[in-house]
Amino acid sequence: LVGSFIMIFPLIWMILSSFKTVGDVYAYPPKWIPSAWNFNNYKQVFEMIPFWTYYGNSIFTAVTQTFLQIAISVLAAYALTKLRFPGRNFVFKFLQSSMFVPAVVTLIPTFLIISKMNLVNTYAGIILPQIMAAFTTMLIMSFFVSVPNELLEAARIDGCGYMGCLFKIMLPSSVSGITTAALFSFLGHWKSYQWPLIVTNSTNLRTLPIGLKYLVQESSSEYQVMMAAAVMTVVPVLIV
Repeated sequence: LVGSFIMIFPLIWMILSSFKTVGDVYAYPPKWIPSAWNFNNYKQVFEMIPFWTYYGNSIFTAVTQTFLQIAISVLAAYALTKLRFPGRNFVFKFLQSSMFVPAVVTLIPTFLIISKMNLVNTYAGIILPQIMAAFTTMLIMSFFVSVPNELLEAARIDGCGYMGCLFKIMLPSSVSGITTAALFSFLGHWKSYQWPLIVTNSTNLRTLPIGLKYLVQESSSEYQVMMAAAVMTVVPVLIV
């Protein structure tokens, strides 16, 4: 119960602060309940930044990246756990070792590649470099390993091909694992800040994490407006 309260406290504070006035935000001692419920904060978000544009960009890129990443991870996990081919162990070790390379190390090379492909400031430039993830592949592999090989052999005897075994046996048997991997993937892409910031220079392509930064002004920060934007930003995450 104590741990749950500690985790949910920032969320409750964010929601309550989104309805506060400037005086309530800076009040000391802090006020939990707003003295006057100010719904104008949500209106100000749309007046200060093109919120719907950022919202649409984040939903499009996060959903597309999640779909492509899970599709690639499922195929890779299936090949590495249930198929026999030369170099399989090497591919597995290479995939596993890539998890030890910090993302910042590959940041500049990745940008140079995207630049040479003329994908800077495009949706493809945001999406493609982030759809390969060893973590989701390894996670799905841990579920595929638990599916008995005898089940696949029986299906092959009955005339089921490689892809048939994947879609009719492996996927239905690993729904919980794939769902978990998709959740991790979506959360990672939804909150991605560094790469979309580097690869885009147009406001029309900015995503929500970058767009929220525009609410921070040089002279001051309207925290109540930022909290209103954050509440709207977290809704898709809660739905997923």
